[in-house]
Amino acid sequence: MPHLALNGGSPTRTKPFPKWPMLRNEQMTTLQSVWESGVWGIRSPHVAEFEKRFAEFQQAKYGLASANGTVGLWVALKACGVKAGDEVIIPPYTFIATASAVLMANAVPVFVDIDPNTYNLDATQLEAAITSRTAAIMPVHIAGQPADLDAILAIAAQNGLPVIEDAAQAHGSEWRGRRVGAIGDVGVFSFQSSKNMSAGEGGAIVSNSKEIFERCFSYNNCGRVLEGGWYEHRVLGSNHRMAAWSAAILLSQFATIANDMELRDRNASYLDQRLCELPGTRPLTVYPGVTRHSRHLYIMRYEAEAFDNLPREKFLEALQAEGIPAYKGYTPLYREKMFALDPREYPWIEGRNYNELTLPVCEQACDEEAVWLAQSVLLGTESDMEDIVHAIAKIQKHLHELLPRDIAIPLELGAEEATLETNL
Repeated sequence: MPHLALNGGSPTRTKPFPKWPMLRNEQMTTLQSVWESGVWGIRSPHVAEFEKRFAEFQQAKYGLASANGTVGLWVALKACGVKAGDEVIIPPYTFIATASAVLMANAVPVFVDIDPNTYNLDATQLEAAITSRTAAIMPVHIAGQPADLDAILAIAAQNGLPVIEDAAQAHGSEWRGRRVGAIGDVGVFSFQSSKNMSAGEGGAIVSNSKEIFERCFSYNNCGRVLEGGWYEHRVLGSNHRMAAWSAAILLSQFATIANDMELRDRNASYLDQRLCELPGTRPLTVYPGVTRHSRHLYIMRYEAEAFDNLPREKFLEALQAEGIPAYKGYTPLYREKMFALDPREYPWIEGRNYNELTLPVCEQACDEEAVWLAQSVLLGTESDMEDIVHAIAKIQKHLHELLPRDIAIPLELGAEEATLETNL
């Protein structure tokens, strides 16, 4: 009789993990106030209040709301002076917007491989990627863990380059006690449906530079300038403003985000400890400089050798059948079909063939290692976290059910794993 749910056995859990976004009464209150104000778009006091409060939340001097994080990146690139044909250094392990924003700025994405322990941009490889055409460095705080900002900022300063923080997943994250976003020259956040602060869509730009902020305002607001006339347009900007409805939903979340952050921290720490007791599942390393991790994703490294070389895809299939919503995550960006770029349409990338690019650490993470849990999973209980551990232990115990018969070898459990058996 099979034990694993994938083969017809009973799943570890049938109860769903917490849904996201969460519906809370505060959201209806702020939405009602927008309705009653009659100011739903530009010049909305709700948008202005959100910009102020989010900048304060991220410990920045200036904040600007945008329609989404993707256009926010484009705005930040333009505000930092990136021009047609310039190169922008980015990691390949991230959402497509990091790269597409660079292309939309008529610039060239230059991919630098990732740190095998954190999946963030590998700062040790930055210098080698800088050329006379490099105009900016854009690290991503992947999963909410800040990139190695000490090293990145030092290299940027030595080469006179701005640092644009792609902080789409890093609401509340900290590097050495400072909230990310304005540690570099400018930072961009997303409020898309899955994000730790969500309005369905939306974005924000933060900076400590008045000059960069004013440029961002102009590119974000149809080329207008702060002190200019309504029909005075000085640069080629566009309308990337946030609507008052999104600002209202986000304003309501300042009342709950601190508790959400603490709960994610607590559950992530618990999972770190418990998964380290199992062979073959290792949480990503956290840099010593990280004093707050937003935990937008919980990423563990799957080590197939501890599972008799069971392919990660089969492991994920078995884990999902046990009721654990785990996923493999990203594909290396340069493998996306988008990067079969026609030089007639994108002449500034002529001579660069992304299909020939190989970045081994990123490819290992994408093809073999990474296992993701969404941030909403971390809003569950300690018992929910135990179900994740139990499901993995169950798969290890009954591994022979997933392996071809001619190579299946029953897994001998050690003392620590045997302890888990009583609860399976």
